[in-house]
Order: sequence, then C-alpha cells, then structure tokens
Amino acid sequence: MIEDKERWNIRHLKKPMKRTVSPILKKYIPHAKVGRAIDVACGTGRNSHFLEEFGFMVDAIDLSDYALSQIKDTPNIRKIETDLDSYNIEKNSYDIVVNTNYLNRRLMAQMSDALKEGGVIIFETFIVAHEEPQNGSMNPDYLLKEDELVNAFKELETIFYEERGDVNSYGEKVKIASLVAKKV
Repeated sequence: MIEDKERWNIRHLKKPMKRTVSPILKKYIPHAKVGRAIDVACGTGRNSHFLEEFGFMVDAIDLSDYALSQIKDTPNIRKIETDLDSYNIEKNSYDIVVNTNYLNRRLMAQMSDALKEGGVIIFETFIVAHEEPQNGSMNPDYLLKEDELVNAFKELETIFYEERGDVNSYGEKVKIASLVAKKV
C-alpha cells in the first residue's frame, strides 16, 4: 500500500488531473436526490467539490494523502484516506455514487448495495481500446471490457450508457464507458 500511495502522490504532483467537473456528472446530477454522496478515488476533489456545492454531504475517498490535501476543508466533505483494495462501501447509505477514471471490480460489486432506494450511480472509466497508450499509463487490469460496465449494473435501471472514443489528458486516444443508472 505504501508503494501505491507514494506512486499516486508523485503522479498527482507531476501530472495533475484536470480540475474541471466530469461532464457526465454535471449533466446527470439532476437525476439524484440531494443527500449523501461518495466520490470513489476522488483525487484532488474536482467532483467532490461540485457535489458539495450542489448540496451533498460527500465522502471523498482516495489513497493519496497529497490529493486529499488539495480538497478544501469544509464540514460537508469528509476526506477518507484509505486503500481502496481493502475498503468496503457502506450498504444502503448513498443517494449518489460517483466513480470516474478508476476501476476496482471488487468495489463495483458493492456500489449497487451502497445506493439507497432511488439512488443514482454515475460511473465512467476506460475500456480496452485497439490502440495501446503511448506512455504505458494504462494497465490492462484496470480497463473494462466491452459491455462490462452496463452488465455489472444490470439490476439497476439504466438512464444512460455509452462506449465511445475520446482523448485523455495526455493527448492519447482512449475508449471510455459511461453509465448512469438508478436503484428502483
């Protein structure tokens, strides 16, 4: 874990992520009832800050203590520094679960159960593409397979699903899967 933490701290320092809110979150947040939110692998808090400004009480979870230090101190954001490989998401606790640019299949299995009735999940991350990333930043173990995301949450009511080509923050061609779904 310490090795992973150091690697993510260095990555956040040397190659900072965008500070803009994920477009999918901005577009689909009206589908969620304002209440409790969890931002999984929140990084420096771009989505956590948006959720808080929208009125949510946010659990911002990440391994990187440096990234968490970049999140503003406010009573409505609870920063949780933890190893996501061993963290368990509290059942029936959240009105919205947000997961962007991160894949932990063990946590995916917990996300539906974490939602309250009527809760919404907004999940967007990379999938296997035909082209290899130029800088080797994409470990295939952390890439979704085609249709894996929509199938992982088939017990939820799908509001939006898409797989598309895009360009990441390093200018590489990538493929993204996006899902918005509701627990009914």
